[in-house]
Amino acid sequence: MANRVERAGLQVDAALAEFIEQDVLDTLGRDAGDFWQGFAGLLAEFMPRNAALLKRRDALQATIDDWHEQRAGKPHDGPEYEAFLSEIGYLVPEPDPFAIGTENVDAEIATRAGPQLVVPVLNARFLLNAANARWGSLYDALYGTDALDAPPAKQGGYDPDRGAAVIAAAKAFLDDALPLESGSWTELTGKPSLRNGACYCGETETGSWVFCHNGLHIIVDIDRDHPIGRDDPAGVSDVRLESALTTIVDLEDSVAAVDASDKLRAYRNWLGVICGNLTASFEKGGKTVTRDLDSDIEYKATNHKLVTMQGRSVLFVRNVGHLMASDAVLTADGDPVPEGVLDAVVSSAIGAFDIEGHVRWRNSIHGSVYIVKPKMHGPEECAFTNDLFDAVEDLLGLKRHAIKVGVMDEERRTSANLAACIHAVKDRVVFINTGFLDRTGDEIHTSMKAGAMQRKAEIKASTWLQAYEKRNVAIGLACGLKGKAQIGKGMWAAPDRMAAMMEEKGAHLEAGANCAWVPSPTAATLHAMHYHRFDVSERQEQLAQEPVPPLSDLLTIPLADGANWSDEEVQAELDNNAQGILGYVVRWIDAGVGCSKVPDIHDVGLMEDRATLRISSQHIANWLMHGVVSADQVDASLARMAAKVDAQNEGDPSYTPLIGNEDGPAYQAARDLIFKGAEQPNGYTEPLLHAWRRRAKGE
Repeated sequence: MANRVERAGLQVDAALAEFIEQDVLDTLGRDAGDFWQGFAGLLAEFMPRNAALLKRRDALQATIDDWHEQRAGKPHDGPEYEAFLSEIGYLVPEPDPFAIGTENVDAEIATRAGPQLVVPVLNARFLLNAANARWGSLYDALYGTDALDAPPAKQGGYDPDRGAAVIAAAKAFLDDALPLESGSWTELTGKPSLRNGACYCGETETGSWVFCHNGLHIIVDIDRDHPIGRDDPAGVSDVRLESALTTIVDLEDSVAAVDASDKLRAYRNWLGVICGNLTASFEKGGKTVTRDLDSDIEYKATNHKLVTMQGRSVLFVRNVGHLMASDAVLTADGDPVPEGVLDAVVSSAIGAFDIEGHVRWRNSIHGSVYIVKPKMHGPEECAFTNDLFDAVEDLLGLKRHAIKVGVMDEERRTSANLAACIHAVKDRVVFINTGFLDRTGDEIHTSMKAGAMQRKAEIKASTWLQAYEKRNVAIGLACGLKGKAQIGKGMWAAPDRMAAMMEEKGAHLEAGANCAWVPSPTAATLHAMHYHRFDVSERQEQLAQEPVPPLSDLLTIPLADGANWSDEEVQAELDNNAQGILGYVVRWIDAGVGCSKVPDIHDVGLMEDRATLRISSQHIANWLMHGVVSADQVDASLARMAAKVDAQNEGDPSYTPLIGNEDGPAYQAARDLIFKGAEQPNGYTEPLLHAWRRRAKGE
């Protein structure tokens, strides 16, 4: 039984209450009694609204299920389907043309294009790495990855041959981004003279050169005493790229936070990284290393004035969605409160530290708190979030619209009504993006009873998905996001395949995205090269002249009508899904790890979070429902894939094997996600994961 204290009729976890009162409210100069009274009043208003929105989701899904059941065996009629969705209120009328009115947005979000990281808040070391990924060594990124087209480094210390290849590649990049008036960077012996002198910004105290191109800075370090610089004609020791302009600190899909103690750890880390005092110690090379946040970077500009460049990413915080409740706080009736409401209040209160100057370095120089809100279904849920943020601002004494919102376009009802969703938050929206995995999971669940779905690779090339990606950008531009907000694209999931990322990830810029997710600081540095090669702002101007793809394309259900798969094809798809589910769930349930590099069925390490789990479990649930696979086949596949997952984790001494523990929480969670998948609210994995994780923790 949790130790609780009473606050304004609420029963609050004692440690959480102490943290809020002593670590947050005291520093902010807020009265604790007023805060708890205000919070209780806020809950009284928003809990019933939150519950009504969830009931609306269920009612719409039941109506859609019934519609498909009544038409079983008949060809799908697109126009009839669209009319039906309008009739039941799933589709709403388009708003009149408008432009968002968001103000006080930092340039890293509003006007500059660059990579974006997402990092689990519970891992302090990863959090610090991500916040510090604003700047990255191009030499290191090339030397340590396959992005460099050269033989791998020889074992036993620094490989001069690979080092020479790194330097050549980096200077070829400089020739493209910062072309000299004559010659190449490889021949440079002194201070460069550029074709476009405006690219040169100035010089640091240590003599490094600072440049700016396409809105991103490049620092060329000069150190003739450095092992690299002493052999370089110009003394160049490194090339540092401005990399992750922004980072999303995640309280949602990449963490396993199931109770008050988990939430408290999350809030403490968010407070530490905002205040600038977060540290993490770990063993490396037999020594204890302590990591903290990087300082700002100063240089003397060409006009002799001292300029400060931020040394860290501008941080968003991703709250949870509307679905889950948290017993970290109970009402007087003993009901857990909506976790998304709790997150909004606490993460915003911590954000107020930055607004009011209780920090080592400013996160937002314009006085904004940036919250990403995931998994909202349609404009009424976006309006709820807007009203909630109004109430939180009033509770904390913040200016109206100080809390900004990022709308994740990852649910079907949101992407089908995207303009109306943006309109609902038009004075605080700073971010929209697409996410293939969650969006596909919702696509499958929404049309669960329409028929068997295509294989996942076929879905990825389907009509609806192409329309989804293009409509997101087109609607965002039509609503005036250019110059005021980010239009983002999803994650490159394979952190060890940087050559492939460099080959493919540039397509996100060509699609009009001014930020895109990458899995590591190294990937951010490499991806930054794309933004030097491609002017996103210019591309957005071109795309703004093109028509929005039709809604009918977006509503095309990816059914496998007429598919005649072989037994081998069905088994391969089933095994792929089962292996992915088990590989992710075993870490989530047993170790409380919500995001990590999980080997796929081909032993390729992929950064996985709950979005991957949602699509895989929903896909098998759909094939089970429509007889593509049987329950016995699923169990047989799980058994085989459990053995593979065990083999993939055999080097981990803390790992609990799945084989021999089939009755354990991890294996049973995986089975539930599949066999109970069709009945889960919108196909979400959180209710089952939380229940099994708490059981694994002995709660």
